[in-house]
Amino acid sequence: MSTAPFLRPAAREALNRGAVIPAHPLALTAERTLDERRQRALTRYYLAAGAGGLAVGVHTTQFEIRDPEHNLFEPVLRLAAEEIAAHGDDSVLRIAGVTGDTAQAVSEATLARDLGYDAVLVSPRVEGATEQSLLERARAIGEVLPLVGFYLQTAIGGPTLSRNFWREFAAIPAVVAVKAAPFDRYRTLELVRGVAESGRAHEIALYTGNDDAIVSDLQSEFHVSTPDGPATLRFVGGLLGQWAVGTRAAVALLEQAHRAADGDLDALAALNRASADMVDFNQAVFDPANDFAGVIAGVHEVLRQQGLFEGVWCLDPTEGLSPRQADEIRRVRLAYPDLGDDVFIAEHLETWLR
Repeated sequence: MSTAPFLRPAAREALNRGAVIPAHPLALTAERTLDERRQRALTRYYLAAGAGGLAVGVHTTQFEIRDPEHNLFEPVLRLAAEEIAAHGDDSVLRIAGVTGDTAQAVSEATLARDLGYDAVLVSPRVEGATEQSLLERARAIGEVLPLVGFYLQTAIGGPTLSRNFWREFAAIPAVVAVKAAPFDRYRTLELVRGVAESGRAHEIALYTGNDDAIVSDLQSEFHVSTPDGPATLRFVGGLLGQWAVGTRAAVALLEQAHRAADGDLDALAALNRASADMVDFNQAVFDPANDFAGVIAGVHEVLRQQGLFEGVWCLDPTEGLSPRQADEIRRVRLAYPDLGDDVFIAEHLETWLR
């Protein structure tokens, strides 16, 4: 029987403690080629802001980086790995997104391992897949690197997954974390209950990916049944497209959530005040009014307005901002300056763009 791969001790400690993990966007030129200078600058921003890890090659990075006409999967992963190494903090988590059928996902995981990544975020978006085939695929990928599960919202192609799926998935020895991003409270609860029923909840870190319910997730206590009896589970951190902007503010928010969980009433009050503001900020960026059509371009627009990106270009030329979305983003940046990092970015932008 094969042995599941293990996380580096510093990485496991950071993952279990709870970290801010931005889903890394892709910086492009007007010709839709990789803008290496701005890609590196963006990684430097996240690291300077205190992010505990980076997720690269995920939905926010654009799945099209794998297409033969772009062939950007390896270059983008390599750039982030180089910047993390130069940063010099051994605790920073390196997570790579993997997609496709079993052969493709295993190949991508192998490349990520060779580039020094710690774990892979396993996309469930596989055409024609069943729950059983997704489990078999995960077991194969888990032979290469530790796994972070991913419940992806149906609006962008994710399947509905049962509690039984999450129980079986969490039982895989290579699973070290699960990201809940169905944008649905009932499905989030089913995921948590499935992890609890696996008997491995104490070994698996729960991360929110519900960008519309970040504060709610971080405040929630889930009272669940496990093979060892009743238990209380919590989300310890977030792996989020929303945290690709306002990352320094996100670090402060997560610290407040941890203090609130330890009984700090002032921190709890601060979280409550921020909750609706964060939802308002997210709706401008993620464009739910248009079924998330402008979600990636919306992240780019925040970064463009702040000077980190030159434009909002996506690899798919049909992707862009929805009508009035840029104005909405400008509105929320002005309305909630504590959530956007504008001052912090302005102070360091020239250094990151060196």
